[in-house]
Amino acid sequence: MAHKILVYEERKIIERELLDKKSFRQIAKLLGRDPSVISREVKTNSGPHMPYCADRAQLYAERRMKGKKKGKLEENEELKNMVIEKLRDEWSPDQIDGWLHEECEKPPGYVSYETIYKYIYSPEGRQERLWLHLRTSRHKRELRGTGKSRCSQIPGRISIHKRPEEINLKERYGDWESDTVDSPKSGKGGLSSHYERKSQACRLHRLLSKRAEETNDSLARTRDTLPDYLFLTVTFDNGPENSGHRELKKEFGIETYFCDPYCSWQKGGVENLNKLIRQYFPKKTDFSRISEEQIYIVQEKLNNRPRKTLNYKTPNQILAGILPGGATNP
Repeated sequence: MAHKILVYEERKIIERELLDKKSFRQIAKLLGRDPSVISREVKTNSGPHMPYCADRAQLYAERRMKGKKKGKLEENEELKNMVIEKLRDEWSPDQIDGWLHEECEKPPGYVSYETIYKYIYSPEGRQERLWLHLRTSRHKRELRGTGKSRCSQIPGRISIHKRPEEINLKERYGDWESDTVDSPKSGKGGLSSHYERKSQACRLHRLLSKRAEETNDSLARTRDTLPDYLFLTVTFDNGPENSGHRELKKEFGIETYFCDPYCSWQKGGVENLNKLIRQYFPKKTDFSRISEEQIYIVQEKLNNRPRKTLNYKTPNQILAGILPGGATNP
C-alpha cells in the first residue's frame, strides 16, 4: 500500500481481529501491512483499561494530522513516483538529486538527496521498504558524524588523501594495502592479507590474534621476502589491529596511510583479493585449523593467476622481471 496512514476500514478490521484474539502478525498479513505498523497503531490508540477501538483511533489520527506540514514528496505525487522509480532502479539519492537538477528534461520539481533520505525512512517510505534499494540496505539510517569513529584509536595516522599521486596512479612498485580476513569460528585469529598495488602480488599470513603486534609481525614477514625498494608504503583501514603502524614506520623506514572511516573501498585492491581468498577459505573457515603451508599454497595460486590488467601476465611473472635473479617468494 502506498498510503502511510491506516484508513478507517483497516482500523475496523484490526478491531475485529483483536476481538478474535488474532496476533499482530496475523492481522498484518491479512491487511498486507508490516507487523510493526499494526503494533504501533494498537499501542498508540489503546491502553491497559482502554481496548483498541477503530472509531476512537480514527478520531485521534485525524487530530494528529491537522496542521501537520507535508513533505515535498508527499505534496508532489509525480515527483514522488519518479523518485521511487529511480530508487527501485538502484539509483542513489545523490544520483537522483543530480539527475533532477542537471539531466531531467521535464522535471516535475526538484528535491535534494537529504529530502529523499528522509522520505525513505519516513513511515510511508518504510511501508514501501525503499531502504532495501539502497547500496547498504540499512533498515535504520546512520547519519554522518553520529557513528563511532575509530580514527581516535590510531594515533599518528595519515589520511589517504595525503598519499602521493604516484602511489594513486600506480607509477611504481612497493606500495602495499593490508587487511584482515576473519571468521567467527576463528575466535581471535584470522588471516592477514597484503596486496602490492602495481604487480597485484599478494602475501598471506595466519594471525593468532587480531592484536596490533600480530598484524605488524605478519607485515614484517612480508617485508622479509622483499628488497627495500619493494616495501615502501602500506595503506590500512581504521581497525584497531592497525594501531601499531608507527612501529612499522620506525623499523622499516616506510610511510603508512589510512582510509577514511567506513570507506574500505579506498583500498580496493586488497578488498578484491579478500573476495578471491574466500573461494578457498569461506566465511565459516576456522583459521586456527589451517596450516601455514595451506595458506602458502592458496597465496601462490593467486600469484600465478593471469590478470587482464597485467596483459594476462601473472603477479609472479611481474615480480620475476624486477627482482634480482627473477626470484618470487621463498
